[in-house]
Amino acid sequence: MANKRKQPAKSASKSASKAKSDKSSPSEPAPKKTKRQIETEAKKLKPGVKDTDFVEEEEKPGKKKKVEKVEESDVAEEPEGEMAEQEEEDEVAGADNGDVHLMPAQRKAKHREVKDEEEEVICRFLEAPVPESEARLKWPYRFAIKEKRKLKSNGASKSSNEEDESDSLIEARCHFRKAEVDGYTYNLEDDAYVQAGEGQANYIGKIVEMFEGIDGVPYFRAQWFYRARDTVIQEEHESLIYEKRVFFSVVQDDNFLDCLVKPLVIARLQPNVDIKRKEEEMNFDYYYDMMYHLPHCSFVSLEQDIPEGDVSETGSTISSDVEGGLAAVSGAEGKEEENTEMTLLDIYAGCGAMSTGLTLGANSAGVKLVTKWALDLNKYACESLKWNHPETKVFNGFAHDYLSLLKEWQKLCASFSLVQGPGHELINLDSESDSGDENEDDQDDEDDSNDSEVYEVEEIYDICYGDPKECDKVGLYFKVKWKGYGPTYDTWEPIDGLSGCQQKIKDFVTNGHENKILPLPGMVDVICGGPPCQGISGFNRFRDKLQPLKDEKNKQLIVFMDIVQFLKPRFVLMENVVDLFKFASAYLGRYAFARLVAMNYQARFGLMAAGAYGLAQFRMRAFLWASLPSERLPQYPLPTHDVVVRGNVPVEFESCFVAYEAGQTPELEDKLFLEAVISDLPPVENGEKRDERPYTNEPDSEFQQFIRLGKHEMPGSTSSKPELSSPLLYDHRPLCLNEDDYARVRRIPRRKGANFRDLPGLKIGADNKVELDPEVERELLPSGKPLVPDYAISFVRGTSTKPFGRLWWDETVPTVVGRAEPHNQVILHPEQDRVLTIRENARLQGFPDYYKLSGPVKERYIQVGNAVAVPVARALGHSLALALKGNSGTKPTFRLPQGYPFLNEGNLEVPE
Repeated sequence: MANKRKQPAKSASKSASKAKSDKSSPSEPAPKKTKRQIETEAKKLKPGVKDTDFVEEEEKPGKKKKVEKVEESDVAEEPEGEMAEQEEEDEVAGADNGDVHLMPAQRKAKHREVKDEEEEVICRFLEAPVPESEARLKWPYRFAIKEKRKLKSNGASKSSNEEDESDSLIEARCHFRKAEVDGYTYNLEDDAYVQAGEGQANYIGKIVEMFEGIDGVPYFRAQWFYRARDTVIQEEHESLIYEKRVFFSVVQDDNFLDCLVKPLVIARLQPNVDIKRKEEEMNFDYYYDMMYHLPHCSFVSLEQDIPEGDVSETGSTISSDVEGGLAAVSGAEGKEEENTEMTLLDIYAGCGAMSTGLTLGANSAGVKLVTKWALDLNKYACESLKWNHPETKVFNGFAHDYLSLLKEWQKLCASFSLVQGPGHELINLDSESDSGDENEDDQDDEDDSNDSEVYEVEEIYDICYGDPKECDKVGLYFKVKWKGYGPTYDTWEPIDGLSGCQQKIKDFVTNGHENKILPLPGMVDVICGGPPCQGISGFNRFRDKLQPLKDEKNKQLIVFMDIVQFLKPRFVLMENVVDLFKFASAYLGRYAFARLVAMNYQARFGLMAAGAYGLAQFRMRAFLWASLPSERLPQYPLPTHDVVVRGNVPVEFESCFVAYEAGQTPELEDKLFLEAVISDLPPVENGEKRDERPYTNEPDSEFQQFIRLGKHEMPGSTSSKPELSSPLLYDHRPLCLNEDDYARVRRIPRRKGANFRDLPGLKIGADNKVELDPEVERELLPSGKPLVPDYAISFVRGTSTKPFGRLWWDETVPTVVGRAEPHNQVILHPEQDRVLTIRENARLQGFPDYYKLSGPVKERYIQVGNAVAVPVARALGHSLALALKGNSGTKPTFRLPQGYPFLNEGNLEVPE
């Protein structure tokens, strides 16, 4: 049959769930109305709705969000196909509620404008219809409409709360396998351009169904591909992704047949293939090797049981059993990692909280994960890490210097045939002089008047990259032990100054390679880290919102990704503040995704609240998972505890918040409050100086019993050495306040909600702003300074109650920070005149009591405040173990075992 119509050139309204180039979420094409249909359905306008009004609906991906009543009617559209029924429910939260970039008035004017440029387009189905029995098997959802209509005609009804997706399906009269549009022939499973709005690039879709509706209008159902700009990466970073690379999705919807523009050939390739070579061997317009899902902005592998270079025109498509995008991963299923040591590199490690949690979680789930290497710039944090993790090789320095060191190390190893690749330019064993050349007779004639001493290298035992001698010469250095001299004479020497000691260098490199003192590409299983991005901090008034990556304070994100690119680990976990996905329209978060996907990593991210995993603080952070395409992509563990919610989630990324769906009834543990965390700790004074002391009270809660376990008792710990029979309590000392602040703290009442406003000489206005009471003489301290400082009165324009605020037993804290001064935060102990101690803050972060910190008191507060909450890292470690063993589910989230983490080792529950 043939169907002729007048088609406005390059003008189509699109639904909001398929990709479009805007700043929110992708959106799909909406069906284009034929002239006949517009005339027929214009009669269906609801009374009282003007022809310029819009009806907004909150629907699932693949459905139209806005319908312009003057030209479009309430044509029902069906949900996603059989293959994606489950995923559709997950993706609704991430769907965009927008429309094309034209405003309503602009759109209407545009329709009138293009009527003068109409052109005739012929679209028709070819060949005989598909037999109904066959069509019912291939597209069963389409025939559910008829069954529902029959039930209705028989008087059957459903409750108002019952959802029936067949209500929104377009009813089909018959199905077809082939069609012709504007001279092009299309078959089922072909790929094609689909008309987009004026000025927009055509959409890309796969034809998964062709049918004629009962209204006589020809339709096709498209399953959509996303360009990089249509994903979380968006236009800012699409240049990092190869221009011919697209991402398949589970999103489908119905479109008018005459929206087809041109057939395409889209190749389905294995990851990590040489694209340039493939382009020479094969003729394709685009290629894809991953899927993209809106929930948690997930890039996931396709199933791997396909031949390399399978082209979609042969009829291949994503099988209907894919849930969450990953049906089966070659080489991952059934992996047994228990007997193999898995290595972890912690970058920007701080005192080691994230790697500690990851290893505890993975080990308790049956995977032996060891923090083999770590690096941080803070020397005190490195000391803490070394004390608690003697098995870890800790590098104290800049991350970019560490990356340079790894590259130099690779060349050194290649020089001595330990790995393949180009050798180091300063290593040449053949040219090395024999040992003792310095004492040859040809030196006897030299001028001895200087009585210079000859030094002989006894041993080379360490290596670094940077400027350890502080001589403004950055480069590769070796730590040298000199023959006949003690350790205090050991020095760092540049490689170009050791040209006569290349055998010593070889001995060091050979031994170092054997002991894995530095990681090489392919040697690291997991990289974790939280690259500091002070350039996005709300405390930075000079943030660069236009080009955040040019801010030196944000460059560590680039370095982190460069290290990942060099080492190519199996898994990556990056942690950061939520502002990574808020500041400058999530510019830095999108960059992180783009870098990982460009390296062919699967990736997804989640926002996790620490309090939801058994802590008395909220503390929401962003966690970005990535894995090689041959691995399972780790999931996010759903909350185990109820929590006092503070703050909010960025609207665009609401679907990335790790939480149970509405309507679910999880069995959560009760909220944790301050009393259950610190009530057993012995009282201390403001001037406490002891770093170690015994416990004096028994634990009062399950949390306290768990946090006081010894290292050898802690689930997931690999330590088998019992500690002292009477364990000591570390770091239970507060920041010692100066005399003025201590005097103020002593005047704060010991009751809930007390703060500086309880001090004399203040009054509260009707707008809840605090100010000095002019009728009361301002009280002064012995130092002559006012009892109530000006900074407390003016903080947040006089509206804040935080300065010198006292916590209470039935409260939580919003976020533990790295400062202990009470000037602008609620940090006073409920019943003692002091700030919370280092240990009390550490407990709020979930550090076990055996975890000892190093450095001055202020530095220890910083280490605790900058750390990842240990229970969150532990839960993510459990997820990592599931992925390493090939037991991860296909959804972005999973439930931890009931009672986690109070479990026996090896209790590994396969998620739903």
